[in-house]
Amino acid sequence: MNKKLINLLPWFAFLVLFFCVWFYLITSQNLKQDVLQYWPMSVAMLFGSYAAGSTPMGGGTVGFPILVYVFDYPAGLGRDFSFAVQSIGMVSASIFILCKRQHINWPVLNGAICGALLGLPMGMLFFAPFVNSLLATYIFAVMWAAFGVLHLYKLNDICGQKHQQPTNHSVKSRVILGLTVGLLSSICVVSVTGVGIDMLIYIVLILFFKNDLKTAIPTSVIIMAFTSVLGIAYQSIFSTLSAQLYLNWLAAAPIVIFGAPLGVIAVNKIGRKITLFIVAILCVVQFLYIVLTEYNRLSIGLFSIALLSIVILVALFEGVNRLGQHYQNH
Repeated sequence: MNKKLINLLPWFAFLVLFFCVWFYLITSQNLKQDVLQYWPMSVAMLFGSYAAGSTPMGGGTVGFPILVYVFDYPAGLGRDFSFAVQSIGMVSASIFILCKRQHINWPVLNGAICGALLGLPMGMLFFAPFVNSLLATYIFAVMWAAFGVLHLYKLNDICGQKHQQPTNHSVKSRVILGLTVGLLSSICVVSVTGVGIDMLIYIVLILFFKNDLKTAIPTSVIIMAFTSVLGIAYQSIFSTLSAQLYLNWLAAAPIVIFGAPLGVIAVNKIGRKITLFIVAILCVVQFLYIVLTEYNRLSIGLFSIALLSIVILVALFEGVNRLGQHYQNH
């Protein structure tokens, strides 16, 4: 047997296990017609899962705004759907990445995993219950708009980096920074949107440690997979998952289990630059969309705060970049 196929056996085993469970759920509960009614989410997740495997954006980056902006579901359901769909798509991509032996920044990843283990339950208990749906939507919109702006003006620099591992940072410092970012992002962002830890770990890897995309993106995919499994497990134990979430998940899961690994493969053929550019544009567009759709609920003050928050985040990212350059040169 071809050595490449042998290396992928764990991924094929995951596919077989998933489809056995999925088929059993569909048939035993007679849900075929119900799931077919949720085909729009399957179509949307074609792009969402591709982006999940080829960029530092989890599949929930598409799932959350579609459920919340388009279908008008509460932000909590959008978050839980992000956890659920990423627990298949991002896990599939992670297994595929590990089978392909792609470069991972293990110290940062291990630190971020510990941060998520501590931070996500804390955020779900003590932060998310006090964040209403509109505020959760704006946390999502502002974070991803800042990410989009950053990539629109620094895309050439980001895609041009060649360092697979940082040279001027100890293992201990990488673990500590991964732990800090994982903890804070899990509490303040992931607990209300279901995504975000992958993007912030990616920002640290690219701007501070000056890793290249071949290291930063696989690392961000794996941390989002872990956090998604943790999030959906927490919600399954301590909350009741809605029927809408379950049916949307059944419709989207067979798509994302292939889409995210496809993103990993395709981006090596067509390059990450064009994919990141398209994603950056969409990040800015989704902010403009939410501003327009929520126009009647917005005050000038809230809109100004949102714009100011984007400016502050971009400035913070630039500060991280300059600090990384300083350490890289000394």
